[in-house]
Amino acid sequence: MAEYLQRGQAPLTQQQWQALDQAVVQTAQAVLVGRRIISIVGPFGPGVEVIQNDTILGRSAGQIDLLGNKEGEAIATERRQFLPLPLIYKDFWMHWRDLEADQQFGVPLDTGKAAAAASATALAEDTLIFQGDEALGLPGLTTVDGRQTLPMSDWSQMGSAFADVVAGVQALIAQGFTGPYALVVSPRLYAQLNRVFDATGVLELEQVEKLARRGVYPSAVLPEPSAILVDSGAQNMDIAIGLDLTTAYVESSNLNHHFRVLESLVLRIRRPGAILTYTPQGSQSGPRGRAGGSA
Repeated sequence: MAEYLQRGQAPLTQQQWQALDQAVVQTAQAVLVGRRIISIVGPFGPGVEVIQNDTILGRSAGQIDLLGNKEGEAIATERRQFLPLPLIYKDFWMHWRDLEADQQFGVPLDTGKAAAAASATALAEDTLIFQGDEALGLPGLTTVDGRQTLPMSDWSQMGSAFADVVAGVQALIAQGFTGPYALVVSPRLYAQLNRVFDATGVLELEQVEKLARRGVYPSAVLPEPSAILVDSGAQNMDIAIGLDLTTAYVESSNLNHHFRVLESLVLRIRRPGAILTYTPQGSQSGPRGRAGGSA
């Protein structure tokens, strides 16, 4: 294990570290949404602080030609930026007597604090991916300039959500983004999707999933009511990881032990037009272009 994590200084056995790591990973996997729909690259290493991101031009179809002489639009870089990879972390403490009870009497180690720290870190990661971080100059899926937007109808009315997703798919296809698509919604909207659709005997969620084949997910980091439809293929975006989620030992104080769940990553958006956000009626949206936003 890497020395910067200081695990060798912690009074934990290998089995105790395994229990902590399992709790952290399993909890994070249950919480994270961004990683379920967006491709991951890396890890590039904990020392990587910046990484390049190219905004891409060119979405026309490929050529078909016997001799290869037919000219067409080439895929090219419109702009190159260098994005910081911020650290995302949450600390927790373990009582020294809990460790001793495990080692002396076989009392199972309480990993609840580690799991809570993992959950907080995972929520912070999804907040960065969906909302961005203005202080760091990092846009998120719902804030990036150039995304498309559409007005949101009242999803409490039967069929409104399905109609909105149909309109969103049509808008994305019109700009050359052919999917498959993922839909991420705020928790209340997700609950409203779990009702029988008209007289079909199936849930409205199931109808929506036929259009959003990458999946439909609720996310606690989205305010109510919020929905985002995205063609999240690697040609449009990815998540660049420096340090993947792990646990480090920080220090000992008053015999108790201080740990940190941490990671580093950044969302790289190559084609903002592959993202479509729904704007609730009466609210103001950010910069946008055709059908709400230009790619």
